[in-house]
Amino acid sequence: MIVTENEPVAVDRDEVLLIEDWRLRPDGTAIAPGADPQGTVPLYTLNGRTSFELSAFGNQRLRLRFINGSQRAVLAVKLENHDVRVMAIDGEPSEPFTARNGALVLAPGGRADALVDTRTTSSILLHDGKEAHPIGTLAISGYVERRAPLLPAPPLPSNGLPAQLDLKNALRFDLALGGPQADWVAPASFAASAPPAFRAKTGRVVVLALTNRATIATVFHLHGHHFRLLDRLDDGWKPFWLDTLAIEPGQTQRIAFLAEYAGRWLIESVATDWSAPRLVRWYAVE
Repeated sequence: MIVTENEPVAVDRDEVLLIEDWRLRPDGTAIAPGADPQGTVPLYTLNGRTSFELSAFGNQRLRLRFINGSQRAVLAVKLENHDVRVMAIDGEPSEPFTARNGALVLAPGGRADALVDTRTTSSILLHDGKEAHPIGTLAISGYVERRAPLLPAPPLPSNGLPAQLDLKNALRFDLALGGPQADWVAPASFAASAPPAFRAKTGRVVVLALTNRATIATVFHLHGHHFRLLDRLDDGWKPFWLDTLAIEPGQTQRIAFLAEYAGRWLIESVATDWSAPRLVRWYAVE
């Protein structure tokens, strides 16, 4: 589902690029995530194809909505020979910035909206943490004449998230991810009677210290609210909002959000391994 802005963004094309990964048996059938992948091979698709072609004219401005639809994998997608200007992450506008080397790193379920001014035919590469795979092509034919050159696009309109967060007076909680954790359960075993991971009053800022105790990267997903990724010194934040974050083994990341919406909300944790179980808890905003 795509929710568009009230005022159309000035682009020539608006395209969704959905990346998915699969584990295939020798007979070509796929196994479900969470199962043992032994005896299977990975397959990556872009918009359902193993080799996708996006056709465009030169000197066009494209809005590309990248979605990591994989189940467990943190992926980097790169458009060669182009500047990729990030405009939104996880469905919320960001301060525009140019992706380093034209590459976007997306956690499972992560999204990024980027503007690309087309130049020449280029490969779309996917890096799975081990090697780069060509999964598509931006095919350029022809050229669009313009009366004036394309200028850097302004930020997308805000969705009303706060410009500032009061970290000094925030509620602070520690959450351990990965490893044997009695409080984290599989969705089928989740019970509403279980105690919440934390509680907050509406209007309070919450800071979570997320520590990954697993031996591989673990992905954290917060339902109901978007959060800021705090700087290491806890004195500021990155210029974008997230709802999903991958945390390296042994590392602690701190996030902050305004508890704006009352209710009982899920949080999810899953290791970046195909066979890893998806685990859940919940938190309360009252």
